[in-house]
Amino acid sequence: MDLSNMSVGDLRNLQDKIKLEMKKREHQEVAKAREQIMAIAQSVGVPLKDLIGTGARGGKTGSVAVRYRHPDNSAQQWTGRGRQPKWVKEWVEGGKSLDKLRV
Repeated sequence: MDLSNMSVGDLRNLQDKIKLEMKKREHQEVAKAREQIMAIAQSVGVPLKDLIGTGARGGKTGSVAVRYRHPDNSAQQWTGRGRQPKWVKEWVEGGKSLDKLRV
């Protein structure tokens, strides 16, 4: 196909057709890959969720244990990770020890 003889309008039209075809083929490839994965999982008798669920953390998901809790309001908790919540900052700025909040 000689693109040098095509008008700008024809080139844009061709570009739009290419984009649509690319999306269509990408969807087809993903669907085909999904079918292959399902077939492999079924052939070895492993549920698909077990294959997908194993990651770098070994499939473990969950929350981090609470390390600090407000003595008057047990709903205010902090794991000790990330930024200190406002209530922890106020506690420490008030001259109180962070150890008193430790669970």
